Amino acid sequence: MNYLIVVDMQNDFISMALGTKEAISILPRVKERIEAFAGKVLYTRDTHGEDYFETQEGKKLPVLHCVKGTPGWEIESSLKGLRCDGIFDKPTFGSTALADYLVEENAKEQVESVTLIGLCTDICVISNAMLIKASLPECEVTVDSTCCAGVTPESHTRALGAMTACQINVI
Repeated sequence: MNYLIVVDMQNDFISMALGTKEAISILPRVKERIEAFAGKVLYTRDTHGEDYFETQEGKKLPVLHCVKGTPGWEIESSLKGLRCDGIFDKPTFGSTALADYLVEENAKEQVESVTLIGLCTDICVISNAMLIKASLPECEVTVDSTCCAGVTPESHTRALGAMTACQINVI
């Protein structure tokens, strides 16, 4: 089985609190990738509560974002209605629940490949790619760089290099 992981394609990362022009620019390619993918499509959704500023992340990144139930937390509207075989809400950069799910699925039927796309390359995409690679070391893990954007173009490029060094395919 092949999996496409759509990481944090939420309004707050695209056009709201932490949005960037690079995040906006990848939307058409992300949509095309989801529509063309043969396999299961899973999404992650960055999820915080009103206590965000009391968390370590909130202290280091004091920008309230992705509060559950708010418009910024929602998946971007042009992606709604596309294939979705599951959503993993995650309070941290990487989703251990997603990695655990893929390990369980691999026990039933071999996970041939996992491809990640989305936001932000240098925070949540890299965190999830590394978790998946550590959990399924023989699985082909790929990041499609044309469907990702980082906090900055420079941090995007650095993250792609780090993933390549860890035997994650970058296309």
